[in-house]
Amino acid sequence: MTLKKWFSLTIGLLIVGTSSYADSPPSNAADRDDKLEEIVVTAQRREEKLQEVPVSVTAFSEKAIRDAGIRNTADFMAMTPNVNFDESFTVGNSFLTIRGIQQVNNADPPVAFVVDGVPEGNQKQLKMDLYDVERIEVLEGPQGALYGRNAIGGAINIITKQPTNDFSGFVQAGGGSGNLKEGEFALSGPIVKDKLLFRVSGDYTDKDGQITNTFLNEKTDFYRGKDIRAKLLWLATDAFTADFRYAHTDNNGPCCADVALPLSASTPANQYGANLFGIAPHEDIIGKSQLKSDDATLKADWKLDPGTLTSISGYTKFRETYYGNFGFCNAVQCPGGPFGIGELDQSQDLQVKLLSQELRFTSRDDQPFRYIVGAYYLQTHRDLLTLAHALDLPGDPAIVNNDEHNLNDAYSVFAKTDWDVAEKTTFSLSGRYDHDKRNQTNAANGDERSDEFSSWQPAATLTQKFDANQVAYLTASTGFRSGGFNGVGQLAPFQKELLRNFEVGYKSTWLDQRLLFNVAAFTSRDTGFQFFYIDINAGGAQVIANLDSVQISGTEIQTQYILTPGWTVYANIGVLDTRIRSFAASLGVPAEVGNKTPRTVPEKVNIGTQKEWTLQDFKTTLRVDLEQQGKKYWDTQNIAVMHAVNLLSARASVKYGQWEAAFSGRNLLNKYYYEDFNAPAFSGIPWAFGWRAQPRNYEATLRYDF
Repeated sequence: MTLKKWFSLTIGLLIVGTSSYADSPPSNAADRDDKLEEIVVTAQRREEKLQEVPVSVTAFSEKAIRDAGIRNTADFMAMTPNVNFDESFTVGNSFLTIRGIQQVNNADPPVAFVVDGVPEGNQKQLKMDLYDVERIEVLEGPQGALYGRNAIGGAINIITKQPTNDFSGFVQAGGGSGNLKEGEFALSGPIVKDKLLFRVSGDYTDKDGQITNTFLNEKTDFYRGKDIRAKLLWLATDAFTADFRYAHTDNNGPCCADVALPLSASTPANQYGANLFGIAPHEDIIGKSQLKSDDATLKADWKLDPGTLTSISGYTKFRETYYGNFGFCNAVQCPGGPFGIGELDQSQDLQVKLLSQELRFTSRDDQPFRYIVGAYYLQTHRDLLTLAHALDLPGDPAIVNNDEHNLNDAYSVFAKTDWDVAEKTTFSLSGRYDHDKRNQTNAANGDERSDEFSSWQPAATLTQKFDANQVAYLTASTGFRSGGFNGVGQLAPFQKELLRNFEVGYKSTWLDQRLLFNVAAFTSRDTGFQFFYIDINAGGAQVIANLDSVQISGTEIQTQYILTPGWTVYANIGVLDTRIRSFAASLGVPAEVGNKTPRTVPEKVNIGTQKEWTLQDFKTTLRVDLEQQGKKYWDTQNIAVMHAVNLLSARASVKYGQWEAAFSGRNLLNKYYYEDFNAPAFSGIPWAFGWRAQPRNYEATLRYDF
C-alpha cells in the first residue's frame, strides 16, 4: 500500500468518525472513553504532560502496553515512526535504527537506553523482555544535552511498576505457536506499612520455534528466557526516599542461523536481498547462544526547599557466549566452505562490567526559572574473545583470533535551564560536556593502546503554547557518540560521531480532546557516521568505520482519533531521507556520494484501530495494527534493497472482574522478509546471507489480577 493510500484511508476514517460521533450519546462523567488518555512522562527529567513536552515523543501507558500486547522492545519500536528494531545472529544481538542513526556491532548504541532512571551502557541490553512495566517513552532526535553520550539518535525510558502500600499483583500464563509456553507474575505490598514497600516480578518463556533448518531438520529459532526483578522502596521521611532494584536475566537462543544465499554467475548483483521467498537456514551446526546479566541500582531522593537532590548508583554484569557455523552453509551445498579450505565454525565470549554514578539537583517545578544540574561517571570493563576455525584442516587452525580487554572511563557534567520569558513562551538552554578515556589491551601479547574522545553537546529550544491544547517548538540540538578501537591487530580506531539537528514541531488536540495531531520536521548533519563491515583484506576482521559527512532529514506525524466512545483509530507516519555527502576512499567499501546510509527505511507507516465495549460485566477489547515498512537499504552500496513489507497484528481480550483472557497474532499475512542482510561486499564471504524474520504466530494468555 502506498503512502498516498495510507493518507486517504486515514482521512476517510476521520470523516466517518466525525459523523458517527455526532450521533453517539455522551458517556458518563466517570467514563473517560470519550477523551484521549492523558499521559504524564518524565522525558525531560520532570513530570510533564506528554502533549506539552517540546520533543518528538511516542509514549505508551500501562493500559496501552497491555492493549497492544507489547511483550518486548521490538514490539513498541515497531509502532514508533522512523524507528526500526531488528533481531539477528544471537539471543542478545539487535540492530536499532532511529532517524537514520544505526546501531553497529561492538560499539555504543545510538540511543540512551534508561531503565528506572539508570542508563544501560551496552548495546546488548537494548533487547529485553518487558513485563510489569508502567510506561515506555521514546524520544527522537539527539538528546545529548540531558542524557549524555550515545543519545545521538534519541533516548528510550522504561519505567517499571513501583511497590505499593497495599498487597496486590497478578499471575499470567499462556501458550502459542512454536510450542510456546510462558508465564509472568508480580507481587507487591508493605513490609512495614507506609515505610518499607516491596515488589517482585518475573517472566518465563520457553519455545521450540517455527523456522526449520532444512539440512538437519531441526528448529533454529528456539528460545528459553528467565527474568526476575525485585524492588525495595524506603519512605524514610517526607523528605527522603530510597529505592533498591535488582534484576537477573538468563536467556538462551540460537546463533548463526542465517540463510546462506549462494549466488551463481548468472545472478545479477542487484538481486541481493530482493524478493527472496521460501528460503530456510541450512547450516550443518545448530548454533547456540546465551546471555546472562545481573543489574543492581540504588536511587535516593532528598527533597529540599529549593528542589530535589538525586543520587543514582548502578552496577551491571553480563556475559554473552555463542557457537555456530561461520559460513552459514554445509559441505554438501557449499563444498569447500566460504574460502575453499573446508567448513568453518565460530565462537565468541563477551563479558562486560559497568559501574555508574549520577548526581543531580532538580529545582522546583513551580518557578518561572527552572534548572537541572548534575554530573555522571561510567566505568566499563569489556573482555572479548572471538575465534573462527578451519575444521577440515589438520589441527583446526584459527583463521580469526581476537582476544582483547577494554577499559573505558567516561565523565560528564550537564545543566538544563527553562525560563518562562512570557506567560506562554519558554526558552530552554542546555549543555553537557562528555569525556571518554579508552584503553585496549591485546591479551595475547600485552600490547596496549589508548585514546580519548570528548565533546560539548549544547541544545536550545523555544516553546510557544498557543492555548491549553496547542504547542509549537523550535529546537537546535547536538548528539555525540564516542569513538573507540576495532579488534586487536587493526591499527585504525574509529572516530567519534557528531550530529547537529534543527527541528520544528507542533502538538495539538482538537474536538474536546478526541483528536490528536502531532508533527515534527527535522534536518541533521552527521559528521563521522559510524557503520560496520567485514574487511576481507584483513582476514575477515569486524570493522567499524566512519563516513565523513551524512545529511539526514525527515518528518514524523502522529494522529489519534476517537470515532465514538470506546472506538479509537490512529495513524503514525515516518518519512526519512539520508544522503552520504562525503567519505574516505581509503575505506575500501563500495559507496557513492548521494547513496543512502545503511539500514535506511525511507517510509514507515502504522495504522490501527481499537474498539472497546461492555456487555453485562464482560469488557471486550479488539485491536488491529498494520505496519508498513518501506524499502530497506542494507548497506552503503545501495544494491541490496529489501522490498516493502506489510505486517498485520491483532489482539482480542475479554475481561471479567479480575480475570482477563486474550488471544493475539503477529505477522498474520505470513510475510517472508529479513531482519538482517549482508551482501558479499560487506560480509567477507563469497555469498550473501540474511536473518529470517518470524513467520505468522499466535499466542493465548490468561491473567488474574489481585
